[in-house]
Amino acid sequence: MALARRVFLRASRSQWLARQLKERAFLRRAARRFLPGEDLGAALAEAANLGRAGLGSVLTQLGEQVTSHAEADAVRDHYLDVLGQIRARSLDAEISVKLTHLGLEAHEEACFHRLRALVDRAAALGGFVWVDMEESRYVDATLRLYRRARAERATVGVCLQAYLRRTPDDLDSLLRLAPAIRLVKGAYSESPAIAFPRKAEVDRQYAALAGRLLHQVPHGARAVFGTHDLRLIRRLEVAAAERGVPPNGYEIHMLYGIRPEDQRALAARGRKVRVLISYGTAWFAWYMRRLAERPANLWFVLRSLV
Repeated sequence: MALARRVFLRASRSQWLARQLKERAFLRRAARRFLPGEDLGAALAEAANLGRAGLGSVLTQLGEQVTSHAEADAVRDHYLDVLGQIRARSLDAEISVKLTHLGLEAHEEACFHRLRALVDRAAALGGFVWVDMEESRYVDATLRLYRRARAERATVGVCLQAYLRRTPDDLDSLLRLAPAIRLVKGAYSESPAIAFPRKAEVDRQYAALAGRLLHQVPHGARAVFGTHDLRLIRRLEVAAAERGVPPNGYEIHMLYGIRPEDQRALAARGRKVRVLISYGTAWFAWYMRRLAERPANLWFVLRSLV
C-alpha cells in the first residue's frame, strides 16, 4: 500500500500524465465516483439531493497553484456566485477554497483580499468559507491569512492535517481564536521529517488532536472531523461523550462517493454530517490523491476498464 500511495502521489504532480489520461473515457468514468460532474450545476443539484437526505454539503471547485491575477480573480468571482446560489436555493451548503487557487503564489496580499471578499459575502448571506490546507510549504502562509480573516469575521474556518508533525503546535496557537477547525489526515507527498510516514502514527496524532479540539467546543470552537474511518468515528463519539459534548456539538465531513450509506446512517443517529462535493475540470491531480489515500479504490478504475 505504501508503494501504491507513493506512485499515485507522484502521478498527481505529472502534467504530462494528466494530459495523456484525463480525456480517457475509462478514467473519467472512474473519477465520476468521487464527483457528480464537472460543472457547478451538477454540484448544486447533488447538494440539494443530500439536503433532502438530512446531509449538509461543502462545495469546492477543483484547482490550485494559480499564478495569474486574472485567473485568481475569476476564481473569486466564481465562489461569490456560488455563495449567492447557495442562499437563493436555500441549501445547507458551505464552500471550501484553496489559497493557491486564489493566487497565493502570485501575491499573498492580493490573495488575502480575495479571501476577505468571500468571507464578507458569506457573512452577509449566512454562509461559511473553509480554507483548505495544501502542501506543507503553504502552511505558514495559509495560517497567516486565516488568522487575519478570522480576526475580522467568524464565518471562516481552516483545515489542519494530522500527518504533519507541526500540527499540535499549530492547533494550540489557533485555539485562542475560538476557531472552526476541520481536522483531516493529509494527502500530499511529504518527507518523513515533515510528516509521519506510517498510518498508525497519523492515527495516533489524529486522535490526540481530536481530543484537544473537542475539549474546546464548550469554549466556542467548531470541531469538524474529516474522516471515513468508522473505528475512529466511534472513538470520537466516546471522546465527545466523556467531555460532555453532545452528538450535534461536532461534525463529520466525508467525501462525495465514499461510504454514502454510512453518511446517511450517521445522520440518522443524530450526527451532523457534511459531504465534500468537488467539481470542475481540474480533477486529475485531486483524483490521484484520492487513490493515494485509499489505494484499494484502484479496483474501481480497473473495473471501469471492462
